[in-house]
Amino acid sequence: MSRPRRCRRIRRQPDIKYFKPASLRKCELEEVILSFEEYEAIRLVDYENKDQKKSAAKMEISQPTFHRLLKEARKKIAESIIEGKALRIEGGIYKY
Repeated sequence: MSRPRRCRRIRRQPDIKYFKPASLRKCELEEVILSFEEYEAIRLVDYENKDQKKSAAKMEISQPTFHRLLKEARKKIAESIIEGKALRIEGGIYKY
């Protein structure tokens, strides 16, 4: 049996939780789900320009775990842009 995941600390939920290509209707799109902790990792490193070690400390997780989270978030965002999929931000195991 695997060890239960620890809650990751996020500052707040995003104001906008859904993005889609402008030319397509929502019902025609496949979705990519970005968790709140993946969103927080992107926000800290790419938006606030913090390094991974400080960002991991803010989220109360290890740097290798943070790196995996960031890598997965970037992959999902790239998939959404390149393949024209909608991006929904929801879910995850987190606390404020």
